[in-house]
Amino acid sequence: MFTLTNNKRILAILMINIFIVMLGVGLITPILPKLITEFGAGGQSIGFLVAAYGLTQFLLSPITGQLSDRYGRKTFIITGVIVFAAAKFIFAIGNALWMLYTSRLLEGVAAALIIPTMMACVADITTTEERAKGNSLLAAAMSFGFLLGPGLGGLFAGFGTRVPLYAAAGAAVIAVVFSIFCLPESISKEQMNAARAKVAPKESIFEQYAKSLRSKYVMLFALVLVMTFGLANFETVFGLYVTNRFQFTPQNISIILTAGAVIGVGMQALVVAKVIKIFGEQKVIKGSLLIISLGYAVLLLAKEFWSIFFITSGIFFANAMLRPALNTLLSKRAGTEQGYAAGMNNAYMSVGNIAGPTLAGFLFDINMFAPFIAGCCIIFITFLMTIKLK
Repeated sequence: MFTLTNNKRILAILMINIFIVMLGVGLITPILPKLITEFGAGGQSIGFLVAAYGLTQFLLSPITGQLSDRYGRKTFIITGVIVFAAAKFIFAIGNALWMLYTSRLLEGVAAALIIPTMMACVADITTTEERAKGNSLLAAAMSFGFLLGPGLGGLFAGFGTRVPLYAAAGAAVIAVVFSIFCLPESISKEQMNAARAKVAPKESIFEQYAKSLRSKYVMLFALVLVMTFGLANFETVFGLYVTNRFQFTPQNISIILTAGAVIGVGMQALVVAKVIKIFGEQKVIKGSLLIISLGYAVLLLAKEFWSIFFITSGIFFANAMLRPALNTLLSKRAGTEQGYAAGMNNAYMSVGNIAGPTLAGFLFDINMFAPFIAGCCIIFITFLMTIKLK
């Protein structure tokens, strides 16, 4: 039986781990253009490189959540952070494109091990009433890492392009050691044995995805995909867009993305749970989608630093509201299927992480405005679909 103090300790350690991992994922954004240029590649290569992360995440996420129900959360979380540290080190020493792709594929493995397991862990240690707050705090740490990463990556790159990558690998190693000794297991041995005792038919990855499309979660999974697609689409080409159109420096980009990260984490840590409690998850989801789609459209009209700064902050604000609202609604509907729901949630995130960067890189090479127009249309259409969401 877990005490309140123990639950807070688990949540705090989860937040530290996911922050370090997502920080490492995000910090490559400002240094990718320079690295890709060194290898003689362009926008499409950046898109594929960012999307590689989502490929292995896509393949593994449907099973990791369920396996953590059977064998415990701690093992999967620690293993995931170890894989992440190895991925960052390979990226840091990479002197060929295949090494960078290998690193990104391993990062996807790490994400598949860590994210659904952590989401299931939050469900383990919170009541239904506390679920929104727990998910908001975990999402805050996740968003803060992912959005702060590009900012810190741009700043640390001043000491050398590979310096941020070595720092990320070192931080991950420290997180592994800390978690081994300090992270408690969130489910009992009896719960693990009960999960193992359930005889489930063996299904391929694609059979599981097909099954998810017939499940009661299908609309929520679709929203997760669109949410991730939108953010990945935006972050992949934002730096290239403002650099090519306005000649922004890495420092300019760092300021914008770092400010967005601060706004996002502040909202998720202090405001989101209260807003969800007042308005409910569905209204928050609809409002966030509308703000994001409008933000994409207005961004193309902005022509100077501060207007771009405020519009981008608005997009990050809406994403900060959307993620925990979706996670909370999905967790509430999952009941005893927390591992499955969290795993498929992460799986659909991976689809967005593949589609967003790939499409963004391809469209950017055609026209620098095209990725934002496509993102605006897709997210707005999704908003219209959610108007009658039940």
